Amino acid sequence: MERLDQQDWDGKTHRLSFCGRIVLFQCRRSSGHREKPIKTSELVFSSLSFKGEDNSFQTANSGVAAISDVDIVTCKCAFNVQKRVNTPCVLLMKRISGKRFRYSLFILSSINRLELHVEFELQYRMREKVFILDGPTVLWSHAETVFYTSLHLGEVRQIPIHFSQSVIGELPILEGRLFILGLQNSSNECPKDKPSSADRYQTLGYFIENGQMFDSTLVLPSAYTSITQCILVLSAEKVDSVLNSSVVAATCKQQLVYFENGIPRDVCQLPFDGPTDIQLVNTGRHGCLFAISFDQGHVCAIWQETFQVASCWSGVSSVHVDDFLGNGTDQLLLVFEDQGQTGQPLDNFLITDLCGTTHSGQGSGDAETFHLAEENYILTLQALESRLQSGMSMLQELQRDVRVKERVLHQSVQVLTDMVSGREPVLTQSEQEGLVALWDGDDEPKDELLDDKMQGMPAVTTKPQVDKMWHRVIEDRLVVGVLLTTDGSIPVEAVGLCVLTETGQRSPPAVIQTHSQVFWLGTPGPSSPSSPSTQPEPAAKRSKQDNADGPSDAHTCRLAVTAVTKLTPLLNSGCVKCPVMLHYVQRQESSAPVNNTTSFVFHCGQVSVDIRSKFQPQLVKNTNLKTAEAQEDFLSLLSVLDQWVFHVDSPDHSLGDVDGWIQRTAGCERLEVNPQYLLFNSAGPSALMLLHWHQTTPFQGELSVHSSQLQMVQLMDSLRNYLPASCSIRPVKETGIPGTARMFSLALEKEVISLKEGLSDLLCGEREDGETGRNAGVKNPETPKPGSAEGLQTYREEWHRDLEWSRMRLSPLVDLARYRRLTQSLSEVQLVGDMVAVLQTQRACSSGPH
Repeated sequence: MERLDQQDWDGKTHRLSFCGRIVLFQCRRSSGHREKPIKTSELVFSSLSFKGEDNSFQTANSGVAAISDVDIVTCKCAFNVQKRVNTPCVLLMKRISGKRFRYSLFILSSINRLELHVEFELQYRMREKVFILDGPTVLWSHAETVFYTSLHLGEVRQIPIHFSQSVIGELPILEGRLFILGLQNSSNECPKDKPSSADRYQTLGYFIENGQMFDSTLVLPSAYTSITQCILVLSAEKVDSVLNSSVVAATCKQQLVYFENGIPRDVCQLPFDGPTDIQLVNTGRHGCLFAISFDQGHVCAIWQETFQVASCWSGVSSVHVDDFLGNGTDQLLLVFEDQGQTGQPLDNFLITDLCGTTHSGQGSGDAETFHLAEENYILTLQALESRLQSGMSMLQELQRDVRVKERVLHQSVQVLTDMVSGREPVLTQSEQEGLVALWDGDDEPKDELLDDKMQGMPAVTTKPQVDKMWHRVIEDRLVVGVLLTTDGSIPVEAVGLCVLTETGQRSPPAVIQTHSQVFWLGTPGPSSPSSPSTQPEPAAKRSKQDNADGPSDAHTCRLAVTAVTKLTPLLNSGCVKCPVMLHYVQRQESSAPVNNTTSFVFHCGQVSVDIRSKFQPQLVKNTNLKTAEAQEDFLSLLSVLDQWVFHVDSPDHSLGDVDGWIQRTAGCERLEVNPQYLLFNSAGPSALMLLHWHQTTPFQGELSVHSSQLQMVQLMDSLRNYLPASCSIRPVKETGIPGTARMFSLALEKEVISLKEGLSDLLCGEREDGETGRNAGVKNPETPKPGSAEGLQTYREEWHRDLEWSRMRLSPLVDLARYRRLTQSLSEVQLVGDMVAVLQTQRACSSGPH
């Protein structure tokens, strides 16, 4: 395409964005003789489109209009009411005589021609800011009076209200789009020599199209009208003749304020003074931005969702918002002041959406600033995510303390109320079992008291003990494992490891996406490690002696928790320190009065991953190893490799020696660390395969394959050829069903207990209120004389109270607020049970015959 030549351009270039392009307007003057001043000029206009392959703007259309001695006032894209399209507009000024000026508004048609739209003359020159609004309508201020004109009006009109301070805006509605908010002097009759006070001014709103006034506080509060520099209306609608709107306004106090129906909702501190314009940038799924222009060539972008500053630039000549790249979303185009270095119309620019898309010109010096801002934004999100995880554990601990304190306070107040009223405190069986004596009696031994206390209370669970932590590097994945010793109170489906990164002192830790697995190793002891499993054995019940003397090793179990993540993102630097966090859910014993679960997170330690170190599993090279490191290698391989379980059934013939066939044909070696597994290693970690054959009967067995999908298919094809033709091989799809069944039973149990306790609390609360009202009805503490009229009246009132109290106990009325809280809590519990039931049903259906 043809490029513009700027060697004879001596005026200021005015720019606007239109349909993903940049339209340039510039006056090019031609000089006559030396004795004669400049009399003629040409208005040069061109349309530029961005070409990504060249990373530059190229001219799509251009034209020249011969207009004598004019200057460009402003240009903007506005909505043309007649043609119902957006049209580029440019306002020109020509001096007719000493104090007479002619203004002409031209529009750029679709055939790349300038057409005169409206023309008017003034006895003064426009000094203040000029607006080109929808219509197109030209609006300006002069001597505290607002004037406007358009093609429909055919003349210049003025607002009948004198505003000392005004703000211009447009509403996104069909009727009454253009409006003015301003301060009006309401004390015109006061002497002019007296200074004006704040109470002499009132704020008003005025619609330009129909000339109606409205309450400006529906858009901006009165206190903000005098300090607002520019506004942007995000949404507006009229409901029952009342205007509902959401607005952002930039003030002279370096603030960007968000208003809903005239009420401030949020505020952001601006980095610069003198805001002049606000534009909305819709980046699609990443959210929206506010692009704010300032005096002195400053620009900043603010996220609409978080209302925080995203980036800042300086030395900017103009800011434009449009889809310059043709992606279907908006981008920011920043044109910097130092243009004309390469002979192109735009050679120093920056196109960005602050979401990963960036294109800069040859002379742009703010690309580095943008990259730093984007990096800071990502690091801030990672730091907030890490802080959220660490803060969750603290919040959960505080919530538990609050619940305990509230329960103790409630019970204490209830006991004190009973004592003051002379009633005998009534305690439930669970409350009686949970009571603890404040001092030891001499008539009862301490051992017996401790024995009775431990018999009625649930077993105390402690956090898992971290025995060892290791990590291995297998291909492009990092495996981190932790050996734990627990008391069996941790559900297997609720345990996991969380790995964080900490690349340096200045960068915050970030959460890494990992996949966790749990392997139960049985009870600790000097014997060899048992075969790992993914389901725990039922915990044995504690006896009195065990609870009195302390926890025994027979009631504890060992488990290994592993986390697998990709290694490539971690090796951006030489050495990476990875803190390891363990998160789990601890449940109480079934004998506890409330069967609830609590989440915990604690720090296990950290591992150092160095690209120059070797952490390859040694078990791959030597299958005869029977050490703790070999056990760690074995668990790491189980975590990394994909698992398939197949059920082999031979109804007509015995299966034979399948285990021997696997060793002979596949060339597998038995692992000494776990003789139930066979290791196949042809060449490198990518060819690793672990096999486990368990023959239940001479005609049935299960084969567990840990390998890649291609190796699994090859092995099953060879096994199918070896087995008799009548054999059937079916994949087992029961993984996770015992866990979901246990979750379903716990959910049902929690639902029943919640219903029982909720109804008990509801009725007990109403009973306390009734008792208080019943006792409050006794007004005369003196005993009346027997047979007197006062005595008969007292006995009659007491009999009526007893009758009403008996009726309320038989048919109790409950408080509506308490009943709503009960139904809401029951709905939440039932929703969890329904979700677990659906999961149980889906997995049960998927494990059926196919």
